[in-house]
Amino acid sequence: MAIELIGYSDRLSARPGETLDFKISCKTQTPVSARLSRSISADANPSGMSVVETRCDDLFAPLEFEGREQKFTPGSYAVTAETVSQFVGEKIEFSVTVMPTILTGNRQTIMSVGNIEITLDGEGRVCWTDSASELVVPAPLTLKRWWKITAMIATDGQMNLRVDEIRNGARDEGMTVETKTTLAPVLEGALFLAACDLGGSIARFFNGRIEAPVVCVDGEVVGKWNLADEMTSLNVPSALGTAGHALRLANAPVRAVRCSLWDASEMCWRHKPEHYAAIHFNEDAVYDFGWDTSFSFDLPQSMPSGIYVMRISSGEHEDAMPFFVCPPKGKPTAKLCVLVSTFTYAIYGNHARPDYSPSWQDRIASDGAYPHNPAAYPEYGLSTYNTFHDGSGICHASHKRPLFNLRPGYITFGAATCSGLRHFQADSHLISWLHNQDIEYDIITDDELDREGVEVIRGYDAVMTGTHPEYHTAATLDALMAYRDRGGRLIYLGGNGFYWRIVRHSEDPDLLEIRRAEDGLRAWASEPGEYYNGFDGSYGGLWRRNARPPQQLVGIGFAAQGVFVGEGYQRICFEPAFDWVFNGINDDVIGDFGFSGNGAAGFELDRVDPALDNGLDITILAQSFGDSFMLVPEEQLTHLTNLSGDSEAQAKRADMVYAKTPSGGEVFAVGSITFCGSLPWNKFDNNVSRLLRNVVNRFVGAS
Repeated sequence: MAIELIGYSDRLSARPGETLDFKISCKTQTPVSARLSRSISADANPSGMSVVETRCDDLFAPLEFEGREQKFTPGSYAVTAETVSQFVGEKIEFSVTVMPTILTGNRQTIMSVGNIEITLDGEGRVCWTDSASELVVPAPLTLKRWWKITAMIATDGQMNLRVDEIRNGARDEGMTVETKTTLAPVLEGALFLAACDLGGSIARFFNGRIEAPVVCVDGEVVGKWNLADEMTSLNVPSALGTAGHALRLANAPVRAVRCSLWDASEMCWRHKPEHYAAIHFNEDAVYDFGWDTSFSFDLPQSMPSGIYVMRISSGEHEDAMPFFVCPPKGKPTAKLCVLVSTFTYAIYGNHARPDYSPSWQDRIASDGAYPHNPAAYPEYGLSTYNTFHDGSGICHASHKRPLFNLRPGYITFGAATCSGLRHFQADSHLISWLHNQDIEYDIITDDELDREGVEVIRGYDAVMTGTHPEYHTAATLDALMAYRDRGGRLIYLGGNGFYWRIVRHSEDPDLLEIRRAEDGLRAWASEPGEYYNGFDGSYGGLWRRNARPPQQLVGIGFAAQGVFVGEGYQRICFEPAFDWVFNGINDDVIGDFGFSGNGAAGFELDRVDPALDNGLDITILAQSFGDSFMLVPEEQLTHLTNLSGDSEAQAKRADMVYAKTPSGGEVFAVGSITFCGSLPWNKFDNNVSRLLRNVVNRFVGAS
């Protein structure tokens, strides 16, 4: 069901002088209006600030345009750049190896050229068809097993189809059927894998893995593809070197997956690519809607760095598209940099939570919150915290589509007694605090940090994160480590940060990959032998498993998770050398209140671990224990022991710390994902707000 008015921008961040393109789909009959605002608060909670934005008509003159509906087609597939065309004297033969993963009740195309197809019917039986006839094997294929399919159609009318199961790399005796057709075979059309062209529409998407497609005419191979070739590309070359027969991969099907030859003798596809010569396709994969641009915005040279929202409306329908404006390259405009975690936003983009209930809509309507939830619109593409219809994990993400949970006023936890926010909306608690405190700041996002490295943050007195900087590339970690070790100051205001390794695609950097390898708190688990990223061949999973635990960067790392609740911190450091942190605070309990989890230390907690921090000089300032929380899997050894060496109760905690490097770099870290939710409490007059102000004054200087 298409939403009446919705859109997205081609980029999430830009600088003055650059252009953003907005792509809008509108089903209404009234014109669409667009206006720009600056975002101060994205929390719709009427008990707090509510959504706060300031109009920016001086930066973007409001405009009106005629909207039109723009459609999209979920489903990953492969298609040749040009048609496969060959004179047929005697016969056409197709062969392909497949592993189907789900039956949908509909026909699924495995391989097609023109009107000649190999498909699965709704019951899972292999079918071989042309315009006049169809052959069907009598028994359905067993799912998640490998099958070799060979099919032939001759000019004398003979058709035959053979299906053999592949076990341990060998073919078992299979099924063969034959018939006669009245139509001479013609090989003319683009070759498709995992879909077909039905009158100009791509349809009949296949769910599962495809390997070794081959097309022969009159006994000669005219089309052949090794699906392990150029593994890191979004294209697969023809094994025959025919340029026009290269396969374009649409909607980013998953590469670097096990094929029928895989025998566990090698776990890395780079070392034995012939064991990874398959591609996994899904009918519900979608990463780039490819919509036309509806209007563009040339950012003025005078545009201040900050978070902005392009709001559109048509009749009673509205949408809002946030984006992030960085300062001019090489020209910081403030002493403080706020690092916005757009990679994490995209990885979580359209997370359909399993606990979503339509009853949440009552609260959403009452609060005037964002109305649409991805759980109700899965056809718009889900997040890497969800799975495809066939149960396989979604390991690719992109912002080139509408992301419901990247909207002002979106509520993540609709049944929560607090604001119930995460990510962009939760980070706005920090942004609103900066405005309340009159602290000047610049915005830099993961995108700039990854592309430009440490130079993009070098000129700042301090770099501050939001609530959940969870997903990082090697380049972003390198930049942050280099900044800190050159005397920079990091302010880490979240929990579960710097946790998972992700990779950007070299041909489309907006496409991200996550492999959920080995352990860690995971929404799904990568299959054995599929822990190495397809985009670059690097080992995936936790940064901790890549010998770069978050403790090395910020002194603390993920230790425990619970439900969306929080507590206060207990101050434990009373050394005079750290009185500056607690200046003006007479309470020993800090943050036993807040709009996130009702407490500053909650949901996901980080703690120190001397075995992982690489010798940082760390002082624990305050702690909070998550008694009802669970220890994260990577910390557990047995039901009685864990890696910390302490009791489980001692290990499940948030540590607020100050750390210093030998080179003079400094870190302040809070170890909790709900910390920033306490900042706006009591109109920003509270001990959490005071504490953070003390830290900023120390790290940046009074603003």
